[in-house]
Amino acid sequence: MDCAKGNPLCQRLYAALFDVLEEGIHVLDAQGRTLVYNQKMADIESLDRDEVASSTLSELFSFPAREGSTLLHALTTGTALHHVRQTYFNRFGKSITTVNDTLPIVAHGKLLGAIEIARPVASTPDKINEAKLKGAAHYHFDDIVGNSRSITHVVEQAKRACRTRSSVLIVGETGTGKELIAQSLHNASDRSGGPFVSQNCAALPESLMEGMLFGTMRGAFTGALDRPGLLETADGGTFLLDELNSLGVPLQAKLLRFLEDRVVQRIGANKGRVVDVRILATVNEDPEALMASHQLRKDLYFRLGVVILRIPPLRERREDIPLLVPPFIARYNRLYHLRVRSVSAEVMDLFHQHEWPGNVRELEHLIEGAMNLIGDEEIIGVEHLPPHLQSRLPSLPVLQHEESHQTAVHPLPLLNTSTLRDTPFQEQVKNFQRTLIHSALARQKGNVSAAAKDLQLSRQNLQYYLRHL
Repeated sequence: MDCAKGNPLCQRLYAALFDVLEEGIHVLDAQGRTLVYNQKMADIESLDRDEVASSTLSELFSFPAREGSTLLHALTTGTALHHVRQTYFNRFGKSITTVNDTLPIVAHGKLLGAIEIARPVASTPDKINEAKLKGAAHYHFDDIVGNSRSITHVVEQAKRACRTRSSVLIVGETGTGKELIAQSLHNASDRSGGPFVSQNCAALPESLMEGMLFGTMRGAFTGALDRPGLLETADGGTFLLDELNSLGVPLQAKLLRFLEDRVVQRIGANKGRVVDVRILATVNEDPEALMASHQLRKDLYFRLGVVILRIPPLRERREDIPLLVPPFIARYNRLYHLRVRSVSAEVMDLFHQHEWPGNVRELEHLIEGAMNLIGDEEIIGVEHLPPHLQSRLPSLPVLQHEESHQTAVHPLPLLNTSTLRDTPFQEQVKNFQRTLIHSALARQKGNVSAAAKDLQLSRQNLQYYLRHL
């Protein structure tokens, strides 16, 4: 049977074969049109197959702005993605999470399309695979936002470190983007085609962590199975130990032995196996302090810290805040179907004054929270921020939602200095504020916007004072 010429019988045969598979299959041609969409994929995405065949991906799904569609990535770049976990939404708002292998279809040097093989996360219970897939390297150096000297210096150092297999220790407070740097290191190295495996050392008790890292042999202990550890799983690629300071000291000693000979010996095994894996690690505290408190072995620190990258906290690169805000707004516009354009000048001022104990992650969560509270406005205002940030505005009570129409200007009484002695302090402050506002309005001939600019207030804040003083 010749299937090369579009034989209808072959097409029906292929369709029948695709429909008995346990994985979802979606194939696009070079123009992004759907060629194959099997029943399993329709079940995963809760869509009608005929609807998919007549629609574009952008009409059917919304994807997080930074990650995007793995299928479109393979189609537009011609590069394959393996074991990538993806969360996205169908047009009805249903959240879908799959693990994908996505490949470009190339013939005679020409890109003909792309195929995606998807498995719903619920059908991937194996903890080793889950750990591997959670650590799939999505990020590249281009995803790191900022022009400050401190962050550009770190990025340049990290790019140079991509050239070798030396271990790298990434130091930074919680929320600074340590894993983003780690994934970028992997994707820019000659190991980018291999696995990227990540394990948070604080996520599991120490009794389970050794088996997760080094693997087990059947019978080694009750319930033990023949199972490779994460270090074996990462063979040929990169392994990230996140929050290394949460790893118990005895396990740190075993990890040190592995770093010296690169031999993995499963629990219960008589011999080990040499693996080729690059080790990255992160700590969220000062390494010197961790060693002083015996949370980090000195010999492990010196062995891992061949290259040490220090990620600056957000308070040390405040000039990057205006660059970080727009991508977060774009992400949550897409997720929540909003049309927010920016933040107000007052909000940006607060952002520049804030200490950011949670760093970039805290900034993202503040933006997300504000976009949950915003109405039809296109600008995030102070009133959309948490109370602890609103209270930082000087001499301004916590704001409520303001009407957008212009407030009529009424004459405000001038300060009567002869009565100050018998006037309570708060009333004196209000009288002084009335005087300042009256003077500004008089100078600007009753123009509220001009008076607000004169007083270095937003028009909205001036309207608030006009109504409440």
